[in-house]
Amino acid sequence: MRVADVHVHIYPDKVAAKAAQSIGEFYNVEMEEADGAVSRLSGCMERAGIERCVVHSVAVKPKTVTSINNFIAQTCEENPQFIGFMTLHQDMENMEAEIDRACAMGLRGIKLHPDTQGVNMDDERLMNAYEIAERRGLPLVIHCGDYRYDYSHPRRLQHILHEFPNLVVDAAHFGGWSVYDYALEFLEDERCFLDMSSSMRYLGPRRTRELVEAYGYDRILFGSDFPMWTPKEELQLFSSLDFGEAALERMCWHNLERFLDCNL
Repeated sequence: MRVADVHVHIYPDKVAAKAAQSIGEFYNVEMEEADGAVSRLSGCMERAGIERCVVHSVAVKPKTVTSINNFIAQTCEENPQFIGFMTLHQDMENMEAEIDRACAMGLRGIKLHPDTQGVNMDDERLMNAYEIAERRGLPLVIHCGDYRYDYSHPRRLQHILHEFPNLVVDAAHFGGWSVYDYALEFLEDERCFLDMSSSMRYLGPRRTRELVEAYGYDRILFGSDFPMWTPKEELQLFSSLDFGEAALERMCWHNLERFLDCNL
């Protein structure tokens, strides 16, 4: 079975350990190996049998957008198994010019994290980004849900999906990390993909299966949320839920092709 991972964070070597540790602290998770370096990801992919992955990082300040996108683009050029997504920031100047530049470097979509960027996902400053993405056919991976904040509440994503019906979205973490039932309430009938990253260990196998079946096999994307979790262990957990080979292939490979609108 071919496997692709839609939710992977990477960082330059000099900050990879510190950045990963900061993620763990943000989510109160004690990470055994806090390291988001590219070399570690490559080893994890090989051990898990993962062929392709979508890689990204998040700019928490507008001044870091350019350097992060440069890093993602260069890393993807050196590692053809990676598919790069750009970061944006709500307070950056000339957002469309940066999207032009990032696309010219080969980046294929956009990643946003409203909670760490401190912005409501349906803030007017980001609605401009969604309009551009919809117009250009750029897919969006967006963090959804956190019981501690309202920035990424699933109802905000529902608003975005209604405003931009042709926007291609991966609502990360079953559409609502730690607020999974709210996500199901607002997103069950919406037109979006959902990745299952950073969810199974909180939900348990029974509820994970229930959510997959509620949303449908055609909407779910496999994601590990590296370096939060190890891709091999996440894939083993997901595969153990006995969805059947055809359904698992859809969620681990073919749905990403549809999300990206290409053959991998």
